[in-house]
Formats: sequence, C-alpha cells, structure tokens
Amino acid sequence: MKKLLLFTFCIINLTLIDAQKHEFLEPPKFNDADLSKKKSTLDENAPAEILYRSVHFMIDASTGNLHKNYFYRIKIYNKDKAEDWLNLEIPLYQGSGSEQELLNKMKAFTYNLENGAAVATKVDKSSKYKSKESKYVQMTKFAFPNVKDGSVIEYQYEVISPFLFRIPEILIEMDTPSLYTEYVLDNPLNISYNINYTGSLDPKYRIAEEKTLYGTQYRTYRFAYENLKGFKTEKFVKNDRNYRTKISAEVHSTNFKELKLYSSSWEQIMKRLYENEDFGGELKKSKLAKENMPAGISDLKEESQKADAIFKYVQKTFTWNNDRGIYTEDGIKKLLETKTGNGAEINLFLVMMLREAGIKADPLLISTVSNGVINIASPNVSNMNFVIAAVDTKEGYHLYDATSKQSSVDQLPPQDWNQFGILLSKEKVKQLQMTNAKPSFTYLTANAKINGDGSISGTYSDKDTGGYAMFAKENYDDNAEKYKKQYKENFAIDFTGIDSKVLENGDFESTMNFSSDNLIDKIGKKMIINPMLFLNKNSNEFDQTEERKYTIDFISPYVRTKKIVLEIPEGYAIEEMPKNKKIVTDDKEIEYSYVAEQKGNKIEIVSTTKVASADYPKDYYPAFKQIWGVASKQENQVISLIKK
Repeated sequence: MKKLLLFTFCIINLTLIDAQKHEFLEPPKFNDADLSKKKSTLDENAPAEILYRSVHFMIDASTGNLHKNYFYRIKIYNKDKAEDWLNLEIPLYQGSGSEQELLNKMKAFTYNLENGAAVATKVDKSSKYKSKESKYVQMTKFAFPNVKDGSVIEYQYEVISPFLFRIPEILIEMDTPSLYTEYVLDNPLNISYNINYTGSLDPKYRIAEEKTLYGTQYRTYRFAYENLKGFKTEKFVKNDRNYRTKISAEVHSTNFKELKLYSSSWEQIMKRLYENEDFGGELKKSKLAKENMPAGISDLKEESQKADAIFKYVQKTFTWNNDRGIYTEDGIKKLLETKTGNGAEINLFLVMMLREAGIKADPLLISTVSNGVINIASPNVSNMNFVIAAVDTKEGYHLYDATSKQSSVDQLPPQDWNQFGILLSKEKVKQLQMTNAKPSFTYLTANAKINGDGSISGTYSDKDTGGYAMFAKENYDDNAEKYKKQYKENFAIDFTGIDSKVLENGDFESTMNFSSDNLIDKIGKKMIINPMLFLNKNSNEFDQTEERKYTIDFISPYVRTKKIVLEIPEGYAIEEMPKNKKIVTDDKEIEYSYVAEQKGNKIEIVSTTKVASADYPKDYYPAFKQIWGVASKQENQVISLIKK
C-alpha cells in the first residue's frame, strides 16, 4: 500500500443530511438534446462542460478488493481548447509483490449529431496503449475518435484494486464547469476510514450513515453537487489545489477479530513508520553510517561544523533519482553501492550519519508544494510524499535536504517549503512550522552599446541565487533547449551564444550576446529609447479586478535587481534623463526603486524590487498592485538622444 501516490487532505465532521429523495449512482440516459447545446449555461465561454460525473468507491466485503468506478459524460464546445478531455489516462498501480490493479468493464464513446440523429463512435481497442510510468505505475491511455465542436464524449470503467489503505483524492472543483458531480464511498463496518473533505463548497445532497448494502452492513458516504462553476485560479498561488473542494479517505482502523489502529493520531503514524522496514528498519542500520563516516568529522569542535561537513559529504557523494516518497525503495545499502537513490534513501542516510556523529537529528516528513498542504488536524500518512533532515540546536531546528546539489542549511529547494512538517523523533512527534526566511536574489544585467545607425548590441546576464537558483536549475534539467529558447520567446531579441550553468557557489547563471534593430526609434536627429531595453516591466501582474481570495505566494523572500549600462554613440547628447523614484510600504515589507544616472558617455539604470517575506495575506494585494503599477510606469520612461 505504501507505493501508492500520496496526497494532502483536510477533515471535517460529517453530519447526516436528508437526501432520501435524491438517487445516487443512477446515470441519466443519453439525451440527444445535449448534442444541440451551443454553450454552457454555467459559463458561456467554457470550452467544455461536465454533464454528469460519478465516482464510486466500494470495498467488496467478500474479496477485500477496492472497486473504483468512474462514469463521465462531457460536452465539448471548443475542441481546440478542451484538449485535456480528448485523451484519457488511467493509472494502474502494482506493489512490490504480486499485488496489482486491474482495469475492468471499460466503455468509451464519442457522440455526434449527423443529419439530425445522434451517432455514436466507439473507442477502438487499437487506439489504446500502455506505458510504464514508473516502477509501480502503468498507464493505460486512449484517445477519443471523431471529436468535433458540439460532440459529447462518454466513458465508464472500473479498476479493481488490492490497495485499500488510501482512497484516491477526487477534485470536486475542476477547471471545467459541471452540471452534476457525485462522490460515493461504501465500506464494510470492519474497516473505518478518515473522510477528508476540504474546500468551501457544500454538497446539495449528503448522506453519511450505516445501512445494509451488497448483503451486509456498510458505512456509506454520498455527496452530490449541482451547477458547479469552473474553478478560477489566481496569480502568485503555488498550488491552487489547496483551495479547491476535494474529498479523499485513509484507513483509520480495522477490526478483523481485533482492533488495529493506523491513522488515529500522529503518534500512531510515527510508531507504524518506525516499525516499517523501509523507514525505521533502515534507520536502525547505524553500522552503515559508522563505516562510511568521512575522515576528520570527530576532529571538528562545533556541532554546526560537523553537521555541515556531513551534509556536504552526503550531498556530493549521492545523486537523487528524482523519486520522492517517505519510504526507501532499494535500501540504503544499495544507495552506498550505486551512489544513486530516492529522496528517502539519501535523507534518511543523512539522518543516520548525523546521529552517528552525536548530533540530535530526526526525519521531518513533508508534503511538497505540488502535493498540497498538510492538514495538521488530520493525522494522515498519505499527506506526506517527502522526507528531509532536521537538526535540533539551542537556536532551534535547522533543516537539510541533500537531494539538491545547490542546497545548504535552511536553504531548501523551493518544492520543500510548504508551511508544515511532521518531525519524527525517537521520543515524540512534533509539528514544525516551515518558514522560508532566506531571500533569493536575481540579478539581470545588460551592458550595451548604441550604434550610430540606431541598432544596439551587447551582453546579457541572468543570475539567480538561493531558492530561485535551484528552481532555475530544475527547469533547465527538465529541458535545457526549452529553457534557453525562453529568452528569445520572452524578449523577441536576437540572442546568441546562450550559456547556462551552475556556478561554484551554487548560483545559476545564463549569459548571452544580443543585438536588435527595433529597440530605438530614429526621428531626424533624435534617437528615442527606453533605457531599460527589453527588461522593462510592461504590465502589472497584479491586475486582478475582483477581490483577492487566496494567499500571495513568492516561494521565498527576494530581491530582483535590473542593471542596464548603455554606451551613448559618439556625437550624441542626452536631451533629458528619466526621473528617479522610490516607494516602500510602511512596514518595509515591499520596496521598489528606480535610479538613472549619467556617467560620462554612459547611462546606468538600476531598478530594485524587494519583497521581505515568502508569502502574504490576501490583504496585501492592493499594496502590491500599487507598487507594481509604479514600477511599470517608471520602467517605461524613454529618453531622447540628440545629435550635436
């Protein structure tokens, strides 16, 4: 069960609401009139609309299997903008042994209106194919045929699974509007689940009760929603999934002859993890840490020096294979042989090494940004998908993640900073608030020469430090060519000789040459130019007109400095310099400055944006909007060069 993908949940108290008049699990017959619909009644600009969606999870009391049944009926209004619905991917999981999920009872159709009648095109078996996504996940994929503007696609399938511990998370609020969505979970009374419900939407119909189903006693949870508008995200949100209404479940306890607790408390989860051979079992192998301790560690006097030295050894010696998870896959012994491992293997070995050196170190379970925020109030191991190391000192806890070659103490990869972590010491569980206090710096530097013919040429450097450097490196590693190509796409400038690399101190820098014939307007004896060149802020990203709903996220505090040095062509003089400006909030949290100076035959422009915290309450939105508006105005000033 531990090999399944992990998700983040929240919990609410479920109360019975009378829904006896509403029928669940009763898909309406296909209605030909749906093919004639021209636009969604919920959002006239929506490219697609969910007509009916049913997700039904049922634990078979006789076989012990989980049956996952899905039924979707989707209206397509604009095929080109509804690409996410035109292809279906069904993940099938398999454990480390013979346990695996099976796809069953699959049907899929595309309906079109032809000569006034509905015509169904069945998905052919030849359009389906399977791909191995990872060691434990196989994906079945297929494409819907003959989809046009106005088509209705429909599919239903069942997955039979031996993995009961976690019921998959289901998003109720999707980008696509929905006329009807229902969620049903039926489980025998001898298996108890924590039902985790998060989000602001209340179901129109809701049942939570015990009743006779499938010939025996079951606990059933049933939720139905009507006329759901598509979820609208906002800029500067790390993961909008945190704000969407969604439902999931994890085993709380089982009662087969005796009661067995799983996720009743964080202490219960800690006990279970330390008893697990792929977590606590690995941490017990202290001999491996002792045998691989770097020379000279015992000679260091300060505990912080020892911790940093051990961290750097693990960081440089081992390479992360990009697999997350809180459990080891091949084990730490294999890690030592191959020098490659998953996140748990590398960081649990780091904990072992620190402990062997006499340092009070423990594993810290976290949920990465893409996985969603942990709900502290709901003990749930499925919340977690990563583990890092925490060292307890007099000054507080210091955090380490050796999977990144660029990280350092308390300078974690951006993916790690997600509000909370669960510290699993040998004695107790502790909840840690994770705040990224170390600022990242971005330096954008252009040195250019204005030529007499109105063209311009020079060099450009884009350098990031700290968390932003790690983020840039991740994007570069994903696709180096795409990363370099972004400069030409974002700035519409002729860049050549682009070179991107990690510097010795961990900074990430891209350097290049550039030239352009369209940055200067030449009018008679004058040249008119924006001295910011292609680095001007030409729009205000804080352009939301409706009231802000969510926290404003920046990953880390940051300082962004743009510096442009322009050499004026011989025989020209500056008619008027741009005006300088500085604006700062009363609490000194947000600051912007623009300074323009003439230094001989050169113009130097420096704009600096400082944001003092990693995230802000929504109440700060007007302040950001004002300051970003000032920045946009300042950076779009022009100067005139006049020929003497």
